[in-house]
Amino acid sequence: MNFEGTYVAMVTPFTQDEEIDEEGFRSNINFLIEKGVNGLVGAGTTGESATISHEEHHKVIDILVDEVDGRVQTIAGTGSNATSEAFSLTQYAYDAGADAALLITPYYNKPQPQGLIDHYGCIAEKIDIPLIAYNVPSRTGTNMDVETIVELAKIDGVDAVKEASGSVDKVSDIYRALTHEGLEDDFNILSGEDSLTMPIMAVGGTGVISASANIDAKRMVLMVDSILNDDYTRAMELHYEMLELIRALFVESNPVPVKTAMNIMGLPSGPLRAPLAEMREENLEILKKALKDSNLI
Repeated sequence: MNFEGTYVAMVTPFTQDEEIDEEGFRSNINFLIEKGVNGLVGAGTTGESATISHEEHHKVIDILVDEVDGRVQTIAGTGSNATSEAFSLTQYAYDAGADAALLITPYYNKPQPQGLIDHYGCIAEKIDIPLIAYNVPSRTGTNMDVETIVELAKIDGVDAVKEASGSVDKVSDIYRALTHEGLEDDFNILSGEDSLTMPIMAVGGTGVISASANIDAKRMVLMVDSILNDDYTRAMELHYEMLELIRALFVESNPVPVKTAMNIMGLPSGPLRAPLAEMREENLEILKKALKDSNLI
């Protein structure tokens, strides 16, 4: 499966008693589709997957697939640090009709390269759904090396990587290695860091899975589409227009600032699940200023 364009790592909106806000989630889905996004990710890490139950996880996937109804690609977050649990969640996503699954590298247990290859390979072999591997070492303690990512690209069914190591050099090395193996047309590199989307795409990336697009999808779509159309002048303008906002949205742990911003903007979001806490006052002021400067409030 080809992954190209702007994908939104959606928040999971909660009611004040911390139940999933189904009506709000459906509203956010339609809001983002109207902005021209190419796909939506539900129950990923921005969606607080670490603190929702399996039953809630299933509910988010069901709502996503139902409300999108084929209008854009649907991607279910199904990663876990246990292969058996990731397998179960991915099987559910397949049965629910999701177009693809996003699987974070197993966290805390820090599997070796062969363990990572076996983890993704086992799931890809048994479930016929395109998989996106998610490399985010700041969260997991594991940084997939270039060689491991290339080995994943050789597995039928592992079609992309969401790369959030923070290194554009690494993305260059991944793309060069894929090209050497003749895999560059069959395996996509997606930016996992909003502020690096433009440089990542300039060296071989095909899009972004974005948290900031929850509130500023229009400009992210315009920038990504500009890059895909080789209009780097316009893309650079949009990159710098969004940069202050993107930085403000990561001034504290994601998704704390983006959910806070959505509440300020009147978009369905609701409270955070513990152990996440409200923003510190000085960081809240940084966020509010960025929202005002971006004409979002």
